[in-house]
Amino acid sequence: MIVLDANIIIRAVLGRHVRQLIDTYAGQGIRFFTPDVAFDDAEKYLPLLLKKRGKPADDLSASLQYLRNIIEPVSPELYNVFESDARQRLRGRDENDWPIVATALALACPVWTEDADFFGTGVAVWTTNRIEIFLKQQAKSLDLSNE
Repeated sequence: MIVLDANIIIRAVLGRHVRQLIDTYAGQGIRFFTPDVAFDDAEKYLPLLLKKRGKPADDLSASLQYLRNIIEPVSPELYNVFESDARQRLRGRDENDWPIVATALALACPVWTEDADFFGTGVAVWTTNRIEIFLKQQAKSLDLSNE
């Protein structure tokens, strides 16, 4: 189990590597979560990013829907309880990221992000260049528990 930041969802749409990792490890039973607002952020920023890259936004809706089938959106009812704690942990940084930290606290799992603001919040943080260490370990644990 891991919570994805909006920037990971964006990377899954824009590139191959992140999407491939999500596909591969979801197929091995790893569960990916994100607060519902992370998909909203991705929908907000992706058209601009695609335009900057000279790419059409034609497939954007389909790509996000595909990811919604793999990445489980978490409703505010679950993570709102942790808002105060999450904001405190992010104080002096981007407090708008509180739903990501709150979701990680609610689910007691780490965050996958490229945002350095999450470091030092007391929640385990993984970046794309190291995430496979975590995902392989989780997949192995699932294999052992299924034996």
